[in-house]
Amino acid sequence: MDQARPIGCTDVTFAGADVALRGWQCSGSGEKRGALVFLHGVADNRGGMGALALRFTGRGLDVVAYDSRAHGESGGDACTYGYWEKADLRKVLDSVPGPVVLLGGSLGAAVALQEAADDNRVVGVVAAEVFSDLRTVARERAPWFLSEGMIRKAFAIAEERGRFRVDSVSPVDAARGIHVPVLLIHGAHDVDTPADHSRRVLAALAGPKELLLVEGAGHNQSLGGERVWQRIERWIDDVMAAATSRRTNTALHPTAVGER
Repeated sequence: MDQARPIGCTDVTFAGADVALRGWQCSGSGEKRGALVFLHGVADNRGGMGALALRFTGRGLDVVAYDSRAHGESGGDACTYGYWEKADLRKVLDSVPGPVVLLGGSLGAAVALQEAADDNRVVGVVAAEVFSDLRTVARERAPWFLSEGMIRKAFAIAEERGRFRVDSVSPVDAARGIHVPVLLIHGAHDVDTPADHSRRVLAALAGPKELLLVEGAGHNQSLGGERVWQRIERWIDDVMAAATSRRTNTALHPTAVGER
């Protein structure tokens, strides 16, 4: 996929957990409201987000997009579906002025939700076509002719090569600890990762939440329409406005030491 640098963006190398991550950092115009971090899906790279940079920098948001480990121009030998990727994201956010909204698709959505549960710099998440947990989606996608023993062996090989545990990759478990707003988006006709995955995450989320089902859309298609992006823009505007209001109120009325 084309990775031509978008206008107004600079090439950046972020330090991940143990890998170098190649990406872009784009400065928002006008009054700065925060940052938006794009997270791509499996077998993709940051190039798919390039056309969107101007859309959001023009709304006062700094935009960051980078190739996930073992993807594009970034380092790393294995994709771990969020286990190590959330640690990479945490280090990337060290160089991103907040407040931050994460926007991810598929793998990227899973990474975003798993990080949002433990990172108070994240004030909102847009998660498209997320899987509820790695074990379930992998079993659903496994060819019908694979035996249970073969599937277990495949999991074991993946865990050894990636240095992670399959059962630790669970956006639905992470959702129980997420109290910031989350907008879930899913293709109503997704057969690769059925919409029930997003429904399970929706039910588990602890904070404000919404699920937008896109009729006629399959996997990796729910973000294809202009009306969906307009809805995302409005949602992010509301989330950033609320975050700014909270920060202002905290600055004007700090809690006194010892006050209960």
